[in-house]
Amino acid sequence: MSKQEFIEQIATYVKKYAPSYGIAVYSPIIAQAILESAYGTSELAINAHNFFGLKYREGRCKTCIGIYNKVGNEQNPDGSYTSSAMEWCKFEDMENGVIGYFDFINISNYANLKGVIDPREYLESIKSDGYATSLKYVDNLMSVIENWSLTDYDKKEENKMSNSSLVSYTKLSPNHSGQRTHSIDRITPHCVVGQLSAESICGCFTSTSRQASCNYGIGTDGRISLCVEEKNRSWCSSSNANDQRAVTIECASDMNEPYAMNSKVYASLIDLCVDICKRNGKKKLLWFGDKDKTLNYSPKSDEMVITVHRWFANKSCPGNWLYARLGDLATQVTNRLGGNNDSNVPPITENTSFPITPFTVQVLVSDLNYRSTGSMSGRVLGQTGKGTFTITEVKNGWGKLKSGAGWIYLENTSYVKISSEVNSSSASPSSTSYKVKITADALNIRKGPGTNYGINGVIQDKGIYTIVDEASGQGATKWGKLKSGAGWISLDYATRI
Repeated sequence: MSKQEFIEQIATYVKKYAPSYGIAVYSPIIAQAILESAYGTSELAINAHNFFGLKYREGRCKTCIGIYNKVGNEQNPDGSYTSSAMEWCKFEDMENGVIGYFDFINISNYANLKGVIDPREYLESIKSDGYATSLKYVDNLMSVIENWSLTDYDKKEENKMSNSSLVSYTKLSPNHSGQRTHSIDRITPHCVVGQLSAESICGCFTSTSRQASCNYGIGTDGRISLCVEEKNRSWCSSSNANDQRAVTIECASDMNEPYAMNSKVYASLIDLCVDICKRNGKKKLLWFGDKDKTLNYSPKSDEMVITVHRWFANKSCPGNWLYARLGDLATQVTNRLGGNNDSNVPPITENTSFPITPFTVQVLVSDLNYRSTGSMSGRVLGQTGKGTFTITEVKNGWGKLKSGAGWIYLENTSYVKISSEVNSSSASPSSTSYKVKITADALNIRKGPGTNYGINGVIQDKGIYTIVDEASGQGATKWGKLKSGAGWISLDYATRI
């Protein structure tokens, strides 16, 4: 077999199996096979069909059929080498050897390889993950890629990145970093802080002195503009890592918190997210509402996740108006994509037997939506945060919060646990218990008494709530603790009744 024949054969199998493991680039893997197996002529390649220098790990590679014993060399940090007898994986043929490679890297140590589309980034990551000890491993493989023009095998994957057909105006910004080094698996919506037109949003990013941009803008009339092509990384989220893999969208909004957006903007955001997901092969849009959980999550091949600017910079963006609706955005987009709705409001089943009301429930997550009505069609008003809540009414699997905030879905036991039955006559409010009426259009619920605490949700109904404790804290004359357990609110925006 000639060198060219070896390359073409190994490339066929790499391209066949890489996508199912979330690997989006082929050239560095083909180069690894070339270098590790000397174009298929090494002892391991000939006798064990091991083309990637895979050491034996019990149960790691499902196509491994045994152990091949051979002395191996590892390079030390000082450049010297250490030789020792080693056990290597043995495979039936080349195809199973390639599958073995993907099984070998399909563990958490190598999770950062998924979605990477830049060859050098892939090689630097796999080396730092511990795959190889050679001090010149990356440079040697990059030379192989260049000598054989192996990036030609990546071009089909790169060309999959297109722009939305929903765009009605295009003014490309010079402010971007060129082609992404990661495939698209995130969407980051922003508030532009102004009721701007689609044209004006693009105009914000035409000057190089601005050092900022976005992929798309949604004007106040709902029209969509293109500022940076999807294939390129915009400068939008104060995070290189996020912008490399996220489509960023600036949405026309009010100038002040909660940076509200009109119905046309929100409808276009849903349409655009559906289109982005479809063109990138995604069937689900996920919103976890938790920074650490989201950034440590490795999306499946058919999943897209929502991230927000406030996680990467000291900003409110996308504003509390949109932040409170991101669960609804994920649900609506996923429903239109035909994916399983496994966000925090699952399909209604009406199978659970509930206690006689009132009863208490324990909310186990920090991002459970509460809605204006007991149904999926109800408007998302905010998120509860973790804690104990009292349910005063149940219908179709939904429970009405005693606080008056809205309704939560009770039948997903991963999010809500029925803790105990409560006798309504036994409830004895504390000595500081009293009711207030909210006067603000949108009032943040904080995790503690002060603006230095994180946001658990937003009250948007100007309803009546019960306060059970008071405290002093940053950002308000006095803070009140909600009886529902959702958190603390500023009493500057509430009238005692």
